[in-house]
This record gives sequence, C-alpha cells and structure tokens, in this order.
Amino acid sequence: MIGLMVQNKIRLFVEQELYNGNSLVVSKKEANYLFNVMRLKVGDHLHIFNNNNGEWLSKVTEKSKTTGSLECLNKIADSQKPPDVWLLFSPIKKSRTDFIVEKATEMGVAKIMPILTDHTNTTRISKDRLQLHAIEAAEQCGTNFVPEVVDLKKLSDVLDLWSKDRMIMFCDEAKKGSTEILKNSKNSWAILIGPEGGFTDHERIRLSSKKFVQNVSLGPRILRADTAVVAALTLWQSSIGDW
Repeated sequence: MIGLMVQNKIRLFVEQELYNGNSLVVSKKEANYLFNVMRLKVGDHLHIFNNNNGEWLSKVTEKSKTTGSLECLNKIADSQKPPDVWLLFSPIKKSRTDFIVEKATEMGVAKIMPILTDHTNTTRISKDRLQLHAIEAAEQCGTNFVPEVVDLKKLSDVLDLWSKDRMIMFCDEAKKGSTEILKNSKNSWAILIGPEGGFTDHERIRLSSKKFVQNVSLGPRILRADTAVVAALTLWQSSIGDW
C-alpha cells in the first residue's frame, strides 16, 4: 500500500483519449521520465490525465529504454476546467516568464497569450517550450487541466481581432481604477498585464477607447510583471472566478 501511494505521486499529462481498459503507448521522452528518472517498473501505478477525460489511475504494462505502454484502470477525477479567463502578458526574462506560465496554470486560466507591446524587451520566445512548462506545472501542482499557450502576437493585432463578447481586465499601473466592475459579472474575460516598462500613452488611449476594456487597479504600488500576474489572477478569481 505504501508503495502504491508513492507511485501515485507521479502524474503524467497525455494527449490520448482515456477510458477504462485503454492501452496507451508512451513516447521516448515519457519513457525516459517514467522508467529512467522515476524508476517505474511493469506493474507500477501512476496517474495520467488530459483536458477532456479527467484523471485516471493507470498501470505500466510494458517498458523499454525508448517506449512503453500504460493501461487505464479507473477514473479518479473529472477534468477541472478553469473559468473562462485568458492571460495576456508581455514576455520578460526567461525564468520570470516561466514563473508566469507556471502560476497561471496553477491558479486557473484557459489560455495563455504572450503579447508584443511597444516596451516589450523580450521577443524571442518558444511557444512549444512554454507549453511544455505549462504541462510540467500541471503535473506537479495537482490540477488536471493544461492551458493552451499561443504564439506571440502584437497587442495592436490582438485588439483588431478581439471579440466584443470577451472583456479585458486592463491592469494599468498609471491609473487608479475600480474593481467594482468585476462583481456579479458573467462575461468571458481576459487579463492584460504589460511589460516591465509599462504601457505607452498611445497604447493606453487605444485600450481605453475599446468598450470591452475595463481598467482595474492593482493597488498603490508598482508591481513587477510577474507579481502583477499573481495579483491580478487572485483579484479576478476571488471576485468572479471559482475561488
């Protein structure tokens, strides 16, 4: 029993459909993690999950250095889909961008959208690497939903194509807004966090001209971008999210 409990601490995100008795082939990377790093053997148990089928107890049925097989045994939990909120943020240094993706995954967002603003100082990011970081964060923190990470886009292009049905919570450090707009709101939302240098006057004017954009203050202190993400998500989740 103790051994099973230890094994169940291992959680793996998979793309395949999950249902009772289904057999899943693991990739070379997954096989290395499960069998070389975590030292799992045939007959050992672990948890597997995806965004659609929830979390399942599974058993190792085959293993080798480069591949292996898992069998779905029984469902443990339904998919924990987050509220309909996206995170738009301007990339910063690699380790702090990783922190943003990690915390957004832990705190519950449906999509992560890196954006390019006038003061963005980091333009070379890997969507695939950030997506893998979101998966690792979900595996480690216990959630069984992984938000989609999309390609870097210019803020101006995002606003041009934005749906009016989704509100944007604009966190502008230069103004003192109100959080009253968040109360009793049933809209779809996105949270917008700017770069380390802040938004330009031109960007603020354009954002303020959009009816779907609402200004919200994160307090009297200037926050680092990664801190602002945590503060904004906490405010949104506690006001109209699922907290």
